[in-house]
Amino acid sequence: MANEHKRPPKFIDRSPSVAGQDYSRLLHELKENYRKAQIKAAVRINSDLLEYYWYMGRQISSLQAKSKWGSAFFDTLSLDLKAEFPNQSGFSSANIRYIVRWYNFYNQDVTILQQVVEEFKEGEKPNLQQSVAEIRQRSVDELEMPTDFGLIPWGHHIAIFTKAKSVSEALFYIEKTIEANWSRPELNEKIKEDLFRNHGKAITNFEDKLPAPYSRLADSIFKSPYNLEFIGGDIENERQLEDALAKDITRFLLELGNGFAYVGRQMQLQMPGGQTFIPDMVFYHTRLKCYVVIELKLGAFIPEYAGKLNFYISALDELLKQDDDNPSIGLLICRSRDNAVVEWAFRGTSQPMGVAAFEHKAAELLPTAEQLQKIIETYHYKMK
Repeated sequence: MANEHKRPPKFIDRSPSVAGQDYSRLLHELKENYRKAQIKAAVRINSDLLEYYWYMGRQISSLQAKSKWGSAFFDTLSLDLKAEFPNQSGFSSANIRYIVRWYNFYNQDVTILQQVVEEFKEGEKPNLQQSVAEIRQRSVDELEMPTDFGLIPWGHHIAIFTKAKSVSEALFYIEKTIEANWSRPELNEKIKEDLFRNHGKAITNFEDKLPAPYSRLADSIFKSPYNLEFIGGDIENERQLEDALAKDITRFLLELGNGFAYVGRQMQLQMPGGQTFIPDMVFYHTRLKCYVVIELKLGAFIPEYAGKLNFYISALDELLKQDDDNPSIGLLICRSRDNAVVEWAFRGTSQPMGVAAFEHKAAELLPTAEQLQKIIETYHYKMK
């Protein structure tokens, strides 16, 4: 009976009759929503994994404080966990050490207070009363992992807490990673350029090249990083970046700040010997009362850029600056910068200039089903 209702084998082709805008829209929406559901699942798995790591770090830290285990503890625990879960990653001795360091890093203030409380009994030191009360309210056993921690991968966390000098710095990089969707190489580059300490200001030589208080005013006007995410889409070369900024010059002026007036772009500079040079964008600042040339670079800062910018500033002073104008200023906006490289490059320049970074998140590319499956397989684990 059952066989009677079986359909005969046949090839199935897409029917040309199933087409049109409605079908295309339906198919697109179903694909996009399925991919988003996959991403959400991968994020949940990552968050669950990190919560387990947090639990592991807390339990190990708590037991280590009571026990006298030596360095062999991590190797022994690793072997026992891998024996129980042979197909799961994350149970290496090195990773377990990272987990404990990670947990202790974010709970170091509590750990310090606990040590203080253990050394001094309550009542013996009046100035410790507040610390004792706070430590009782914030027991280590009750601390939970911040929810946002689950939004970035474990590898990012390792890069952050092993290089950050304080919890505040680490939290800064976590927040920025979530905002800008940094890859691990991008994150490492931001940490290398010390974005935490330089966030909000450009690196400049204004103090040496401009008279006070004009130099202090100029320093307060140029910031870093500049947020160029309003551009949207992928930017493959500097000409595309310049075109996008010129097309939406109103948004770019808002990002630069008050006082900037757009003079022009690709202003060809013809030299007597026939050579031609073209600065990217030229502005005039009404408060500084000077011309500002902006050079745009997609990559990291290199010393050669300072020499070219120095040349363009000299050209503005020679050809555009009026008697009542202040000295022209140059600003180089690039993807990233190394402070030491910038400062050394400034030593060979004669003109006032600054170097700032920019932020631009390329159009988000949804991971493929294969990539998502790999994420799920990598991070999947079973808790009993």
